[in-house]
Amino acid sequence: MKRNERIAFYDLDEERLVLGTLLNDPDKLVEVSSILDEACFYHDFHKQIFKIIKELDKKGKKFDFMVVKRELRGRINEEKDTPLFFEIVGQRVYTNLYEHAAILKDASARRQIEDNLKNALSLIPCVTEDPFEIIEKVRNALDGIYSDQTSGVITLREALEGAYKIIQNNINNPDASSGTPTGFRELDRKGILKPGYLTVIAADSSQGKTSLATSFCVNAAIAGAKQAFYTMEMSPVELSQRILSKTSGVNGVRIASAQLTAEEFSMVDKGLAPIYNLPLYFDGKSTSTIDSIISSIRMMKKRYDIDGAIVDYLQILSVNSNSGSGDEMQLGIFARRLKNIAKDLGIWILALSQLSRDKVDVAPSISRIRGSGQITEAADVVLLLYRPEHYGRDKKYPEPFSNVSTENTAMIDIAKGRSIGTWKFICGFNAETTQFYDLLDIPHINPSASSEDKPF
Repeated sequence: MKRNERIAFYDLDEERLVLGTLLNDPDKLVEVSSILDEACFYHDFHKQIFKIIKELDKKGKKFDFMVVKRELRGRINEEKDTPLFFEIVGQRVYTNLYEHAAILKDASARRQIEDNLKNALSLIPCVTEDPFEIIEKVRNALDGIYSDQTSGVITLREALEGAYKIIQNNINNPDASSGTPTGFRELDRKGILKPGYLTVIAADSSQGKTSLATSFCVNAAIAGAKQAFYTMEMSPVELSQRILSKTSGVNGVRIASAQLTAEEFSMVDKGLAPIYNLPLYFDGKSTSTIDSIISSIRMMKKRYDIDGAIVDYLQILSVNSNSGSGDEMQLGIFARRLKNIAKDLGIWILALSQLSRDKVDVAPSISRIRGSGQITEAADVVLLLYRPEHYGRDKKYPEPFSNVSTENTAMIDIAKGRSIGTWKFICGFNAETTQFYDLLDIPHINPSASSEDKPF
């Protein structure tokens, strides 16, 4: 390099690659939104494209290259810039988008340093400027660039201070909930719904996965948590009927399809009041694919500042996917994407999963989760739900609950718990309202009872 040769602090090819990727796969914006801004793009046309992308995203609107193209009308030279636009659309990064975005961020920082040093050099000949003030101006400007680059970095000391605060809070409030409350003491002491967490509820068909998730959801909402609920099996109205059944005590089937008695109607009225204004949101149009759900979650976070989201359930998403990947690989990808969006947005995700059938041993195990290796690897917490009475009177709970009555009860097995450990506990279950609830006293089998009298 010649002595006076200037280095160009930009890379137009990288800019086109990053923009092309975002225009073809808008969901990837979440991967780079923490480091990319308009200043990262040197070319004015590229700045304009990214500005529109951010504007649409901020409003919670879905975008693709056609939407952005429409938004560009009136802002650009159509004849000159349209061919450039389609050149960008034809390019994309298939892996490691973050690394390419980091290159743009680095170049942007270098341009800012150069601009600030140029400004300092222009002030030196000015006799009215105090040299120390010039130094201070440069220092403040450079510190601003540095702090922007390191805004996500914390020291061990800062992390330990955060950990110590948690310890103090647990000492001062032994019964306080860690994370979003679920209404179950055994879970709330350690917390299964924390920002950045992916929690999975897994069970056989008809065991009550949706009902348990709904119980968590309602209890969390009563505590003030804002949530989005995505279900592939029910409409928002059907789900609300389940919720109303839980709070009113009226059979859900009767709420949906029967003429209620005066007493039942009164119970529904009383059950409606405490939940009528709960911060629960449904997006009935965004429940068919993982892409639409991810986009909707991002919109819900921006528009309603949600604390968490429920996805019911992973295997249906796999069926709806047009991907050519194998089923287990798909499920793993979906789980990791949900984990990533939870971490990026600082919310929790509660995802439901089906177990594969086992006619010999119906008790749930983590190995029976469909796509188990991939899903459990991505999940922070895995809950297994088991109701023996669903399978007949001869079924019992495993140890240490073999003497616990299976009538109107259920076992929740925390089979994986990152940072919280694993354990099992018994909760109550109301078949009339499909409601799971905390138990103060665990009902045990009466050893003297005849086989006809034993619960089933």
